[in-house]
Amino acid sequence: MESARLQTTQTQVAVNSFIRSVYNWMSIGLALTGFVAYFVASSPTLLHMIVGNQIIFFGLIIGEFALVFYLSARIQKMQAGTATSLFILYAALNGATLSVIFMAYTMSSIASTFFICAATFTACSIYGMVTKRDLTSLGGFMFMGLIGIIIATVVNLFIQSSAMNMIISYIGVLVFIGLTAYDTQKLKTMAVTQPAGLDAAVVRKGAIIGALSLYLDFINMFLFMLRIFGGRD
Repeated sequence: MESARLQTTQTQVAVNSFIRSVYNWMSIGLALTGFVAYFVASSPTLLHMIVGNQIIFFGLIIGEFALVFYLSARIQKMQAGTATSLFILYAALNGATLSVIFMAYTMSSIASTFFICAATFTACSIYGMVTKRDLTSLGGFMFMGLIGIIIATVVNLFIQSSAMNMIISYIGVLVFIGLTAYDTQKLKTMAVTQPAGLDAAVVRKGAIIGALSLYLDFINMFLFMLRIFGGRD
């Protein structure tokens, strides 16, 4: 009985350690993105070089997509240090492209929206962590909603409807609220089911890919909320 209790305690410690690592890396990524975005926005030279040159700007965006797909597809075959470096690089590149929000919105609205997003994200993440309900079907539904948002956004590039833009923003917030809860539950399941004595490098890679999922949920939720609550500069 003592042995079973000890094993349970060790398992819980391992689970807590993994979850803490995921959120630590997510926080590092968000902090780096925020720092780079503000630094670029504060430098007229860098801002002009990135935002004023469409080749560089869209090249960065394409590079970000490539990093996400490569990291997600190859995470199991790369070294833990490589996975960590790619995640950090992605967060920095994303910060460079997100510097444009400082040109479009007031600093106060960016800050207030960030805190609203952080509170919403925390609540959704807690729900995903403690709920007994299986959120697999919710995740599938939210993914279909994400596909719909992408299609609607592309269509709106041509029709330029402000009403559709606002509808897309509200739906986007709801989609990433659902995805945050779903991804959190998925990470909890991953932590609980990982074998005992797993190599530290494998655990690190799992934490990095988990951090990337939550990072993307937070950033996208924030951007959709900014389109709703943000005050134009």
